[in-house]
Amino acid sequence: MSAVIKQSGDGFQSMLMDDIDEIMEIENRVYPFPWTAGIFRDCLRVGYLCWVYRQEGELKSYGVMSMGVGEAHILTVCVKPEAQGQGYGRRMMQHLLDFAGTHHAKKAFLEVRLANDVAIGLYKSMGFQEVGLRKDYYPSENGREDALVMVLELNNFV
Repeated sequence: MSAVIKQSGDGFQSMLMDDIDEIMEIENRVYPFPWTAGIFRDCLRVGYLCWVYRQEGELKSYGVMSMGVGEAHILTVCVKPEAQGQGYGRRMMQHLLDFAGTHHAKKAFLEVRLANDVAIGLYKSMGFQEVGLRKDYYPSENGREDALVMVLELNNFV
């Protein structure tokens, strides 16, 4: 699978190693238990689909997705705090889903913290369905937190 070459302008661009410092600034502001720079580097190294979205040169959101036979797994989608609630998360999700569908994935999976009502609302509004629960999946202030497993059938892309 080939990804889009990073451009200097606006819109969706392939994430590059050079983007990781900027991503980490956002990651550390958004999450109490952020991914590390090493995780992002590993995702790039193994060929996961890693995207950034820029507007007027400013990084607004990023996402990482892995692809397997017939399946896509959305690993993370994050929006800069100042840009939240403005449609950047939905835009990134749609970009990932479009890419997955056009590359023959039949289903897209994700996990989300049970307490993340905003993200769950977004995913449900995009057609994701709840299919399971992963006990103690995420670290939390009080130990561990469960994750809701969600799936979207991508039949509309066939």
